[in-house]
Amino acid sequence: MTEFESLYEHYSKDIFRFALYLCGNYADAEDIASDTFVLAWNAVGRIRAATAKSYLFAIARNCYLERLRRGARQTELDERLPDFKSNLCADVERRAELDRILAVLQQLPEVDRTVLLLRVQEEMSYQEIAEAMQLPLSVVKVKIHRARLKLTQWRAAQELKR
Repeated sequence: MTEFESLYEHYSKDIFRFALYLCGNYADAEDIASDTFVLAWNAVGRIRAATAKSYLFAIARNCYLERLRRGARQTELDERLPDFKSNLCADVERRAELDRILAVLQQLPEVDRTVLLLRVQEEMSYQEIAEAMQLPLSVVKVKIHRARLKLTQWRAAQELKR
């Protein structure tokens, strides 16, 4: 297995999931993930193993932003899409909750959504996120904190409705 094949095997599902949560559309997420690995394949020089994950997430984000600039339409998340981190017996309420959270995530500014997903979903450190996003560490921490606050406020509002 080549180094690139190994890189693809190790990170392709993470890149797809990240792209899906950024754009909210299964087909667009597949395109973004595909474009990410095409760009990585064509990159000049070797990818250092220590930075490969950050490097690929940065490429995926740039592919997503490029699609936005080109005016690619955003559509609703495909209801048939499986949750990659759940088992096959996931109940309907959990799926509905996920759909509501994805809708709230789509309302966050793109940068806030990206840093939050990198921290929570991909478990990257604040420093890794700062490097991947080319933002100061303090800005990353503030953006993650504010995004979490917005989600917490939304969740509290949902609890009041019940």
